[in-house]
Amino acid sequence: MFKMTEQSTFNSAYEEDAQKDKFLTFSLGNELYGIEIKHVIEIIGIQTITEVPELPDFVRGIINLRGKIIPVMDVRLRFKKPFLEYNDRTCIIVIEMKGTSVGLIVDSVSEVLSVPSADIVPPPEAGGGLNRYIQGIGKSGTAVMLLLDCDKLLHDHEVERLLLAE
Repeated sequence: MFKMTEQSTFNSAYEEDAQKDKFLTFSLGNELYGIEIKHVIEIIGIQTITEVPELPDFVRGIINLRGKIIPVMDVRLRFKKPFLEYNDRTCIIVIEMKGTSVGLIVDSVSEVLSVPSADIVPPPEAGGGLNRYIQGIGKSGTAVMLLLDCDKLLHDHEVERLLLAE
């Protein structure tokens, strides 16, 4: 049993190290964004969304993913960008946020990139707006991406409303 605990601790540490500095990148229009891979559960294609009354406009509704009800948010709408009709490139990134699974609807998913902390700078101090969702600006080769802070995509009162929708 002692060895199993050692192995479990080793696997956990190895897994964490393997995810360090890794970001799943996605696009909204011409802009590139990244989410720390440790938050990502899976990526699925767009599917039927059931609307739920009285949720914020950017929360499109809920989906049934293998028997689990997951609220989905359109990241474009969250960032006050115009709605774009969903197509075959539209994806839902299922993430773990504040202890609940949430789907993020994005225009398209790109790739997983390594972005060492030395290549991440803080967002400009331009106050409010989109900046409150950004943990930093990352550089990988010639690509520049806005790195999202998953825990700030929803405020606590919004998470509570989503949990009621489940």
